[in-house]
Amino acid sequence: MPSPVRKIAFLRSVEIRRADPYIQRTVRDLARQGIESCLFHTHGTADEGDFPGMRRLLGPAVTPAELAHEVAAWGADAAVSISLPCENALRDATVKAILDARGIPTVMTPLPSALALCDKWETKQLLARTGLDTPRGVKVDSDLLAGRGVAFPAYADALRASAAGIGYPLLSKPLWDSTSMGIRALPDAAALDAYLAEPPEVSAVIEECVAGALCSVDVVGVPGKYRVLPVCWTGTAGTEPVFTFADLRWCGPRPQADADFEPVAAKLIALCEDLGVHGSVNVDMIYTGSRYVVLEINPRIGGATTLSCAASTTNTFDALAAMARGHYSPAPVRRSGWAIEFLSPERLPEPARAELTDRLDLVTAHELVIDDTSHGDIVVFTLAEGDEQQTVKQLEELHRTVGWPRQEILGKIRALLTP
Repeated sequence: MPSPVRKIAFLRSVEIRRADPYIQRTVRDLARQGIESCLFHTHGTADEGDFPGMRRLLGPAVTPAELAHEVAAWGADAAVSISLPCENALRDATVKAILDARGIPTVMTPLPSALALCDKWETKQLLARTGLDTPRGVKVDSDLLAGRGVAFPAYADALRASAAGIGYPLLSKPLWDSTSMGIRALPDAAALDAYLAEPPEVSAVIEECVAGALCSVDVVGVPGKYRVLPVCWTGTAGTEPVFTFADLRWCGPRPQADADFEPVAAKLIALCEDLGVHGSVNVDMIYTGSRYVVLEINPRIGGATTLSCAASTTNTFDALAAMARGHYSPAPVRRSGWAIEFLSPERLPEPARAELTDRLDLVTAHELVIDDTSHGDIVVFTLAEGDEQQTVKQLEELHRTVGWPRQEILGKIRALLTP
């Protein structure tokens, strides 16, 4: 029989506050069961309120071998990856390969599958083989296009012909990026010519521009035990990339979209089985009003994980810790009501925080820091179906009382809940 798990290492890259309040609940629950937790993080700051266990800041330059050594030296019985974006997920998948070999099981998708999911073109092939819709596209090899290495004089013309076959408008996306940065709009053939005249420094995918509602979903589990969390709606797909938190993000009733998603969820589970996903993957999609088009699958937790947990009264971090202990037994997941997330460019004033807590079911309100830059406060709250009118009224009164949230945000929430 395996020895009981007494020490769990959590591997993290970005600010741990983005996992608030669910990671804190998990760590406190583990402590009540006599299990120590240690956060090995490479970015941001963390105090007792952020992570109520041990904390070790290692710095962004740490190598997988160094990170694995630190975890093993601490005496971890198991480890859990909760890093993002994908470059850090790949780091943790490499750490997993090292720690697994040392007898320290690590909750993270295996390295070969993580490599495939970090590569947009490889992911596109996986999606097509599973029968999932994905934008038509063509791979752009930056070395061939720039004339480095083997010469293929007709390569640029081949890309032009491929683009014409797909149809404009098109988008160019870096092959290995997962943060919407580096996306370039190609509205017509002239734009493609300009793009090819100044080749991108990195390989890319050129694909059709699909219009619709941006959404994401997390799939959590281990082979034979996957559960799909509720779909979260995150914005509108267009020809130009937008900041991830620029629009209202929400999870709530959308009957036709929910029905259309059921066969997609089944195919995503089948793909996770094939890949041997161990932990969580995040799926980015566009809903066109009749079908879901899958853009990418990230081998990690997602930016909307807190939102999906709030909407389903589940805790992904509890699930990951259970996997680390070998006790994972997933219950069915259902959306329990509304969860709404918005970014306030202004920091939440203390009077507003107290009022917000009194008036709403507040999940979290904390500063959003990305790449050492503050973007204001991210706020998540929930409400039951049937409480839409009352919730809007409470927010309107809060706005009149303390001038927060700003009118633009209030208007979006009003339009969503009381259209």
